[in-house]
Amino acid sequence: MRDQLVIRPVRADEYEAAGRLVLEAYRSLGDEGDEFYEHELADVAGRAEASDVLVAELGGHVVGSVTYVDALKPLSEVDDPDSATIRMLGVATEARGRGVGEALTRECINRARETGRARVRLDTRPSMASAQRLYERLGFTRDPKHDWSPAPGIQLLSYVKHLVGEERPSPRGRHR
Repeated sequence: MRDQLVIRPVRADEYEAAGRLVLEAYRSLGDEGDEFYEHELADVAGRAEASDVLVAELGGHVVGSVTYVDALKPLSEVDDPDSATIRMLGVATEARGRGVGEALTRECINRARETGRARVRLDTRPSMASAQRLYERLGFTRDPKHDWSPAPGIQLLSYVKHLVGEERPSPRGRHR
């Protein structure tokens, strides 16, 4: 029997481990050298004060984490009150290819729908090709007008998923 993947809010006793996981996930994809951003990646406690930090648990172990920012909160990167933002998604190296990143992304999309957001936004580095394939498979499209550079030598590619006009899923726990 395969372990079931569970997506849930991070617990305070998991902040440090979840932060290390995200930091290591970014480093494994070639995202090193920005000390300020590495501190932000590791600071799950700080993110949890302002946004929803979720984890993916598999077999009793946290194997992924993501930060969901609803509307214009401090961690939102785009001045768009009708959008939600996905930030700092990381999956443990040993859990990649098992649907963890997809499950975390889908949970963020579902939360955006439930709160009536028109769009979901995210940024990614050009080197994160596997993440870009996942986002495109889930209906995100490139949004080059929102590409930006937070620091010299760092380029971020913007993606958006429009939710308005999509068929909404039935509420959780209910079937039609």
